[in-house]
Amino acid sequence: MKIKLGLLYGGKSAEHKVSLQTALAVSKAINHDKYEVHPIYITETGKWIRGTQLTGPLETVAQLEIQDNGTAISPVSLNTEMFALTDSKTDDQLDVIFPLLHGPNGEDGTVQGLLELLNIPYVGNGVLASAAGMDKVVMKQLFAQAGLPQVEYVSFIRREWEADRTAAYEKVETLGYPCFVKPANLGSSVGISKCDNREELEAAFVEAFLFDRKIIVEAAAVGREVEIGVLGNDEAACSVVGEILPKKAFYDYKAKYEDGDTGLIIPAEITEEQHQEMSALAIKAFKAIDGSGLVRADFFLTSEGKFIINEVNTMPGFTPFSMFPLLWKHAGVEYPDLIEKLVSLAIERHTEKQQIKHTM
Repeated sequence: MKIKLGLLYGGKSAEHKVSLQTALAVSKAINHDKYEVHPIYITETGKWIRGTQLTGPLETVAQLEIQDNGTAISPVSLNTEMFALTDSKTDDQLDVIFPLLHGPNGEDGTVQGLLELLNIPYVGNGVLASAAGMDKVVMKQLFAQAGLPQVEYVSFIRREWEADRTAAYEKVETLGYPCFVKPANLGSSVGISKCDNREELEAAFVEAFLFDRKIIVEAAAVGREVEIGVLGNDEAACSVVGEILPKKAFYDYKAKYEDGDTGLIIPAEITEEQHQEMSALAIKAFKAIDGSGLVRADFFLTSEGKFIINEVNTMPGFTPFSMFPLLWKHAGVEYPDLIEKLVSLAIERHTEKQQIKHTM
């Protein structure tokens, strides 16, 4: 029997297009002889639309943008409505969901909470890890508690900034220039600005607050940008290390997802001792957020040989330019095998949760 796998993608998020690219790449890599693949498209307005079973890899993003021809479903009726258009029995259900969602309303624990309530196995991190991994401020607070080295930072909510903008800017300037202004709850470098002076800082605040009610400002870290993949549940393993060589001021959205205007060195030129140290720090960060399934952990490696953690991404992209699958490919895990491992980890975690006692 094939495993009924639901690909959940799109989403009401600024990273909607990134999700589509991820879903396209997964559709091309997945073993259709082993998995019965069912697409579930979330539009930019938040409507859930079921598609017909995929019989093979897709070729274009447009094929993923399913039109609502009476196929919209209620998220809370996901399994009961999923097969309503097929000849399958009405009690057919998806065996596991693969959420290929990035950003708010997908990667932040909201969808994970829904799937928990529906008791459907799903790939990737749970509610807590997803929420903590999305909120950069909360993430850094957990990293600090775990003793992980990181740059200095300050954070603001919109109302605080609007009440006294000058005080906010002066607080940031204690970090010094350059600095980075980021929406607290967004990924894929959306809304991020590098600031070298007060004028750029003020513009960056306005830009970042377009995408979130909370922002974070980080001191710049001088060092090589290195990343590592973490895979597993309670017992996790790490991939090889990759290094990013951006041709621009920083690794922005366009470089990541549009023009590939960056250089990737995989494996990075580091010592075995450095690889072991970075792996230990990555797993420590993984455990700090109570991770499961996967994360990509991003660090800076200073000229003194010190690792500084930047962040973890709880649902890294699977696009042609994405680091996570490339790291595991160089570690000996091909893309189809990586997908299969993630599905297996999802089922493993779900099975373990069923052992929890819910009655007195």
